[in-house]
Amino acid sequence: MKILSVDDSKMVHMVVAKALKNYDVEHISAMNGEEGVAKASSEKPDLILMDITMPVMTGLEAVTKLKADPATAGIPIVMLTAESATDSQTFAFEQGVEKYLTKPFGEDILIATLSSLIPLAPKAA
Repeated sequence: MKILSVDDSKMVHMVVAKALKNYDVEHISAMNGEEGVAKASSEKPDLILMDITMPVMTGLEAVTKLKADPATAGIPIVMLTAESATDSQTFAFEQGVEKYLTKPFGEDILIATLSSLIPLAPKAA
């Protein structure tokens, strides 16, 4: 299982990695939308966590590209963003985003959201 987090904040990547540490998941990170689109195409993650406001390419632009490409269109995307604007949420859902979480979020909410979209298996002891 692979999860790609796309965010320009290293802190968010650390929070996601910490939340996933007890699960059998490979965590891949990208620092902007352009890098996220490239990694999604090459790594074929099972799920993508996407910020909206990033340099180079925004999360909404990246989602539009990912959902337009047959190779990545089926990957579930969860927006993780501090932006709670209704128009951004509406646009994200229109583009095919499955879930929208507003920062800050707790690890339990993140894991529950991910588990609703993909099977998260605990790491073997």
